Amino acid sequence: MTVRVVTDSTADIPPQIVKELDITVIPEYLIFGNKSFKDRIDITEDEFYDKLVHGKVQPTTSQPTPGEFVNLYNEAGKNADGIVSIHISTKLSGTVNSAEQAKKLVTLKCPIEVVDSKLVAMALGMIVIAAARMAKAGKSIKEIADACKAMISNVKLLALFDTLEYLARGGRIGKAKSLVGSLLNVKPLLTLKDGEFVPVTQVRNKAKGKEKLLEFLKTLKDVEELCVIYSSNEGEAKELAASITGFPKERIMLARLGPVVGAHAGPGLLAIAARMKG
Repeated sequence: MTVRVVTDSTADIPPQIVKELDITVIPEYLIFGNKSFKDRIDITEDEFYDKLVHGKVQPTTSQPTPGEFVNLYNEAGKNADGIVSIHISTKLSGTVNSAEQAKKLVTLKCPIEVVDSKLVAMALGMIVIAAARMAKAGKSIKEIADACKAMISNVKLLALFDTLEYLARGGRIGKAKSLVGSLLNVKPLLTLKDGEFVPVTQVRNKAKGKEKLLEFLKTLKDVEELCVIYSSNEGEAKELAASITGFPKERIMLARLGPVVGAHAGPGLLAIAARMKG
């Protein structure tokens, strides 16, 4: 039994893990003016954040088309007994919709399960990684899809934003909309609930925000996987990871927000994603 695991580039899974677990990643699109870039293929993270901070044109983003999904599924399904396709929350992107449309158009007789993770970034990535490990262990498409759906509620994310400006511009701000315009120098902390961003609290500076991230981690029990997420500030992410106690240091993943997620999160973001057992 061979099951292929597909996700989109908003999962921000480190490249070495993508390769090791044979995960298929379909790129989302980043658009600067009239020029379109495939996420992490036509533009690197460094190039993107430089353009975001110093450029005059603010980017927008777009999901892969159903046709692109059809091509990917037809190719991935040639040597597979099934495909599990796990994607960014439907409240943040139309990616799942494209995948569902494509599922109806695929010509190969290969079953496809599309999963709305209700997550993004490495919160989504953790579900995908677990699915890929199950696929390598020989689990069936139904076993993997069911396990992924059950896992969603066991993944928690807390993000410390340097600013909500980019999230508001991109229309992905969800229930945190009430904070815009009232924050000034305050740093907001947001989480994902039912697939959209909701405010948790706000702090006066980055140092206090980091304390909140560590406090959040201490409230979690039976952590199976842990990741520190950053956008343009790798040094801060490494410092945060080094200050985490009660979890093996060698198992703490570091992941960078790619161009598409970074377009909404902005520079200076720090976040912790964790997947609990169960």
